[in-house]
Amino acid sequence: MHVSVNGVRLFFDVEGAKFVPDGPAMREKPTLLLLHGGPGFDHTIYKPAYSALADVAQIVYLDHRGNGRSEDGPRERWNLAQWGDDVHAFCEALGIIDPIVLGASFGGMVALAYATRHPDHPSKLVLISTEAAGDTYLDRRVALFERFGGLEVGALARSRFLDVDSPRDQAAVDAWRKLAFPIYTRTPRDPNLGSRTVGKPAVGLHFSAKPGGESHTFNMFPDLYRIQCPTLVMGGEDDPMHPIESQADIAAALPAHLVQFERFANCGHAVVPDAPERAMAVIRDFIARPK
Repeated sequence: MHVSVNGVRLFFDVEGAKFVPDGPAMREKPTLLLLHGGPGFDHTIYKPAYSALADVAQIVYLDHRGNGRSEDGPRERWNLAQWGDDVHAFCEALGIIDPIVLGASFGGMVALAYATRHPDHPSKLVLISTEAAGDTYLDRRVALFERFGGLEVGALARSRFLDVDSPRDQAAVDAWRKLAFPIYTRTPRDPNLGSRTVGKPAVGLHFSAKPGGESHTFNMFPDLYRIQCPTLVMGGEDDPMHPIESQADIAAALPAHLVQFERFANCGHAVVPDAPERAMAVIRDFIARPK
């Protein structure tokens, strides 16, 4: 399905009903809006794992502009402010009130942009394996990639994160996907995950290109105080892409009474692939908890 938002048609999918029979009444479930990682991927990376939450929430999957099945729009609007504003406008267009917004990795950055720019809109936030400023803990990333992937992957990570003159072209992206992606998690990923995804590498190159790509320059820490809703922060202690220190920094910067910070030992990026039962239990409890 598509809806026109801020000048582009955004693709979304819905899993589960908003109202379900509950004895003599209809019970309203909260809406869980999922913001995918990347950029350059799509919402399918959440399927089928997050279907486990469909009994407690209506799940809405969204492809960001420039990603997946959504329209690209002008490249100068591929930025976190626009992606965050799109989330708000998307909810307004569909009449989604008090959404619980979950973002992992890049999706978490979009969730933070949305929540700091529209602080009275979300009812809750879930932030998984993300960061609030670009290029944090680069030496730590290199060390973790080398620890879990060996010298070849370590050299690739060193080139990507520490060598400002290294190329960020399609060849570099392909090498990263072949050698480094398997190191993101401790549990092997579904081999069909990539083939199911509608990939758009141009938006990833735009966001991460050196020098000057927004992934290297953004900083939302000065605005995190604006967030007004309960926020669940989750991270894997073995995550080489966004080390656990990045999530600890976010949790420390948010208003303390709003934060629940969950660390996952022996887990890599996005947490759910390595610890699905505990991760889903934590998210489920957070969804059900009164605001």
